[in-house]
Amino acid sequence: MAKPVQRMLGDEWVSGAARGPHYWGIRHLSPAGAYHLLSLLNEVKPTAVLIEGPSDAGHLASQLVARGVVPPVAMLAYTEQLPVRTLLYPFADYSPEYQALLWAKQNGSHAAFIDLPTDVSLALNELRRMPITSVGESEEDADAVPAETVGFGAIQQQLYARIAELSGEPDYEAYWERCYEHLLQPAAYQQAIVHFSTELRDLTEEAELRMAPQEVAYNEIREAYMRRRIHDTIESGHQADQIVVISGAHHTPALNLQLPLMTDAEMKRLPRVPTRMTLMPYSYYKLSSHSGYGAGNIAPAYYELLWQSMKRDELNKLPALYLSAVAQQLREQGTWRSTASVIEGVRLADALASMHGGTMPTWRDLRDAATVLFGHGDFGVVAEALARIDIGTAIGSLPEGVSQTPVQDDLNRQLKRLKLEKYKSLVSADLELDLRENRRVKSEDAAYLDLNRSVFLHRLLTLGIRFARKSPVRQNDATWAEHWVLQWSPEAEIETVESTLKGETIELAAAYVIHEELLACADIASAAKLIRKSCDCGLPQVMGQATHALQQLAVDAGNFEQIAMTVHELSVLLQYGSIRRIDTESLVPLLQQLFLRGTLLLLEASGCNDDAAAGMVSAIHAMSTAAQEHYQEVDEQLWNAKLKELAERDDRNAKLSGYAFSILLERHEAGEEECAQEVSRRLSPGIPADIGAGWFEGLALRNRYGLLSRPYLWRELDAYIGSLDEEPFKRSLVFLRRAFGSFEPREKAAIAELLGDLWGAGADKVGEALQRPLNEEEKVQLKELNDFDFGDL
Repeated sequence: MAKPVQRMLGDEWVSGAARGPHYWGIRHLSPAGAYHLLSLLNEVKPTAVLIEGPSDAGHLASQLVARGVVPPVAMLAYTEQLPVRTLLYPFADYSPEYQALLWAKQNGSHAAFIDLPTDVSLALNELRRMPITSVGESEEDADAVPAETVGFGAIQQQLYARIAELSGEPDYEAYWERCYEHLLQPAAYQQAIVHFSTELRDLTEEAELRMAPQEVAYNEIREAYMRRRIHDTIESGHQADQIVVISGAHHTPALNLQLPLMTDAEMKRLPRVPTRMTLMPYSYYKLSSHSGYGAGNIAPAYYELLWQSMKRDELNKLPALYLSAVAQQLREQGTWRSTASVIEGVRLADALASMHGGTMPTWRDLRDAATVLFGHGDFGVVAEALARIDIGTAIGSLPEGVSQTPVQDDLNRQLKRLKLEKYKSLVSADLELDLRENRRVKSEDAAYLDLNRSVFLHRLLTLGIRFARKSPVRQNDATWAEHWVLQWSPEAEIETVESTLKGETIELAAAYVIHEELLACADIASAAKLIRKSCDCGLPQVMGQATHALQQLAVDAGNFEQIAMTVHELSVLLQYGSIRRIDTESLVPLLQQLFLRGTLLLLEASGCNDDAAAGMVSAIHAMSTAAQEHYQEVDEQLWNAKLKELAERDDRNAKLSGYAFSILLERHEAGEEECAQEVSRRLSPGIPADIGAGWFEGLALRNRYGLLSRPYLWRELDAYIGSLDEEPFKRSLVFLRRAFGSFEPREKAAIAELLGDLWGAGADKVGEALQRPLNEEEKVQLKELNDFDFGDL
């Protein structure tokens, strides 16, 4: 690639014989870049300011700097068709591009973005993901990155690490800040940037062409397009030397107009996909998580402090401001550090800077000083305080009327209506909801505020907008109480924008999602969950569609577990549907029909192996719970009869028979005499050990305190264990260990004391002996038990 002859302020670049535009290379999100750029703009007073950015975002350029916009903010481009592909362009207050837009607005200059439009960029991004040998074919993994590109990225990182090593810095970020961010002379700054970017481009050009040809081609297209936009601006009447071009320093050497421009024919051949654009609030946390050249910085709040110090011409005060803020944060956390420690910290940071030949401390120097003076060498002491001062919790905001998608507007309206605006923060907060009507207020909106909040948050969950996360409460199925954890993030904003393709409001988009799930629904359990989801989202019409789908699927339903889970969902809906103000009467016949079918399928389904028994236990529990909750609607007596039959059968899964018997005991359908007989029958020497122990495991799954209150059961178990020979004894221990493994410590202690009384050796003495730590010999025996060969079991 031919090196262009360039022109810049202080060391005049020339483009041929004529004076060309002023080119200003930057590192994105660079306070020094923004600071020196403003000096250039004030000196040149250009009529046109051209900025590297999507050229179809012109309508957003003025809105970015509108009254009421608080950075950080971002422009988001997204495809109009699913799956949604996005491009993000974040701006902080200290972004050179953002400051250039502000200057242009304040001085009445023309401002425009000159990079590829987003419909082209998103289309080219798809091509960049394809292997170089098959550009005409799409990959199975659309997000895959060619291995060659990954390899070139590794070379770049190695080069950055080598630069840091040669400069004596701990990493590349420290090198960049000391060598560029602290330069206060505009000419020196820009000359250094141009020299660095040109040399770095020359160093990596050959490797990039060999290992990442897609990236090379993409950048060539971008740069040819930007040159064309610069040329078009001159053709429109702006004097070349009255134009300032702001681009990433890597691209600046390639924007000289002596190089070829993109032609009309080439522009027509560019691939395109339909896209839309919007503005969205961004956050410093998100900027920090995308650290690296051109993407962000690892300490955005620190760079904000650096930017403010530069604007006030008080850069020398930055170390004291930073360390004072850290000390204040520590005090708020309960760790007191004196003013003297702050002063010594500043001195130490200055000394560290001098050791590296710097004019002032870098962020790394300041962190090291804080660790030594505030943490006494322990980084853990200051880690949280440093994170808050380095990254911060700032999140941008946009006023009403600024370009947003309909769903974004609706979300903000709902947050305001439901008094949830304060939760739109990067700091997570808990929200407790009581869905019952509040009779102490006058208006209907206030009476059902928490219910409406719940509906809204459930809709966000359905849309996959990660603003709200539901946590379990101390109720089996959360009839009226809900606990939510709310935390906003840029990802949630992006997910909100993506929902625009599903509907123009949160309600319509949620209905669309559930409807699409309903079309793909193939079993009754899934349909029942969609009925409940529709109810939670306050969508009665969609709920009716889901109920109709369930009725159709129920005709051929024959899987006991699916039927039981469906019965459970319907049961919960019938219990708390009134709280959500939704009519659930139409679900009663469905519940009756499916409960009867499940009851009749119980015995057949219980003839399964131990792997399937785990799911069957949950299903039997669901059916039993529904039988108790809706005894007036379903045939509880028939269900109990089938449970009794299962408990008596020897040809069904032993664990399930034991579990069925535990339910009968719990409901007093079996007395002490029946229990003693059943235990004696199941735990007898003639019964295989795995079957007997498996039956006890099932018995122990419910109402353990009820088991502990029946000493006759433990007498039978003790007699059974004592009657076994060595081999069946080991076999039974494997299963009994599994049965007792889920018991809580206090339950195990109660069993130990009960056995002490049973053996006549004293409850306390035996309890202490049974619960003491294992010795080495016992550990070896336990290991042998873990490795026990089950043979043909």
